[in-house]
Amino acid sequence: MGWQSGHFWILYMCSHLRPHPLLGNCAMPTRPKSLTPIGRSAGVAPPNRFERIHVEEDFEQLDASDESLEPGRLPTEFLPDQSRSVIVSNNSPDVPFRYSINPYRGCEHGCAYCYARPSHELLGMNAGLDFESRILVKFDAAARLRGELADPKWSGDFIAISGVTDCYQPAERRFRITRGCLKVMLEARQALGIVTKNALVARDLDLLASLAAANLAHVFVSLTTLDADLARMLEPRTATPAARLRAIRALSAAGVPTGVMTSPIIPGLNDQELPALLAAAKEAGARSASYILLRLPLAVRPIFEEWVTRSLPERAPRVLGLIRETRGGRMSDSRFGSRMSGQGPYAEGIEKTFQVFRKKHGLDRPLPPLDTTQFRPPHPTSGQLSLF
Repeated sequence: MGWQSGHFWILYMCSHLRPHPLLGNCAMPTRPKSLTPIGRSAGVAPPNRFERIHVEEDFEQLDASDESLEPGRLPTEFLPDQSRSVIVSNNSPDVPFRYSINPYRGCEHGCAYCYARPSHELLGMNAGLDFESRILVKFDAAARLRGELADPKWSGDFIAISGVTDCYQPAERRFRITRGCLKVMLEARQALGIVTKNALVARDLDLLASLAAANLAHVFVSLTTLDADLARMLEPRTATPAARLRAIRALSAAGVPTGVMTSPIIPGLNDQELPALLAAAKEAGARSASYILLRLPLAVRPIFEEWVTRSLPERAPRVLGLIRETRGGRMSDSRFGSRMSGQGPYAEGIEKTFQVFRKKHGLDRPLPPLDTTQFRPPHPTSGQLSLF
């Protein structure tokens, strides 16, 4: 809060601590377009569903010529993450893995549609600009991972890297935490999979190629659009589409089984690109493909609605209308089994288009299964070996 001077703030109490209704009960004024920080996508700060107090921006007293309306930059703040464990588990029937690692909480990529935004509310922050600019960093992730993999209870089950936020977001270039984790996993012969939309993944080709040679690694690159201008608006701090295709090409050439995730598919915005996306992915060397229909859980809904209305005003009504059409008249569907794929004729059309072109380009098979039997506990940092 208070990222730019000249603001007046109104504090008021939300009446109830109910998870979802807060989003509808508390007003969320739209930030003037010129006041949205350069390189950021969130234009609203939805109320934190776990907090009683909400800070609301008030722009009514400002004139269009006011200096406070000059666009500015919002620097990223990096905070230490004191989590006790680095390997986390989930039991969701919609998620194809049980264990995952997320070196960072929050994501500087700032994608307007990111389903992980509400996770920042658990930290006492908001899902808008806080999620994009206040990043929690697990500085000791590699050391903690070494200890957890050395635990006798760990048996070498598959681990997904980036189950929530992107492990190759811009902070990784500076902190190299993901790379540190990969080194530990290579030593332990730990099977892993990575999902990223950043071409920075190609920096770690040496480790990934070694893991892949032992049948221990997969990589999926997220490719949402081939339109660089749209990508810059929708995913302001990610790698360009061309850079992601280069990363797919480099990974494939190095022998790393690589797939593409054409996700999320946003009805009325990028669904028409599916044939071209799959063709480009195949040409770059991808071996498999998947997709997820846009999800707008909790605070993501008002953030995306504001973004599309501000960024693409002429297309916004159709996009929002088609989202409702694929979600039974609602903007989101949290039910297991349908939240990833949607419902209705338009959603079925997207699925059929995807299936046809995925098969046409030979992307309709899963990547080769990984070998989890090679796992061996890594040596402890102390150098002391186990007696048993």
